[in-house]
Amino acid sequence: PSVLDSFALLSGQLNTLNKVLKHEKTPLLRNQVIIPLVLSPDRDEEIMRQTEGRVPVFSHEVVPDHLRTKPDPEVEEQEKQLITDAARISPDVAQKQIQSLNKMCSNLLEKISKEERESESGGLRQNKQTFNPADTNALVAAVAFGKGLSNRRPPGSGASVQSGQPGAGAIIAGASGMQQVPMTGAPAQQQPMLAGVQMAQAGQPGK
Repeated sequence: PSVLDSFALLSGQLNTLNKVLKHEKTPLLRNQVIIPLVLSPDRDEEIMRQTEGRVPVFSHEVVPDHLRTKPDPEVEEQEKQLITDAARISPDVAQKQIQSLNKMCSNLLEKISKEERESESGGLRQNKQTFNPADTNALVAAVAFGKGLSNRRPPGSGASVQSGQPGAGAIIAGASGMQQVPMTGAPAQQQPMLAGVQMAQAGQPGK
């Protein structure tokens, strides 16, 4: 807002100055010549006040810069060279170069906008919670301690699991014709079976 206010103030002052200069009673400035009357290397407080501290002295070093009506010779030569190079380019070539430059600018703006959108979405994803702590704790308890798991076997499995107190022996009953292998010293809570029947080979302890 402060920049806009300053711009509006400057715009109003420039419009007022243009009206004054365009008035019929105002002489043409191009017909007037400004010459320095006094050049001094000493500090001039009046010039400091009028220029708001930008010009401390009005000497032979600063007069050519402040009273110049044309650019530096080097800058003027560069401008002439640019004008000459621009005159050599045909309108079709110039139009192609303009389109190419516009395309490059559009691609650059799209990339910048995409990066901004990705950064904003990444920040939102980082701030958003993507898991439920209660579900995570329930899953950990079920896997580690068998909490909340049922001892029932699905129908047609042909086997059942008998679980006892922690520390008691558990027996895995196989289908008909299978040998029964006792599991001694294995807690029933250690590894619950969710589906299927885990069989142990003869002579090897079951897991």
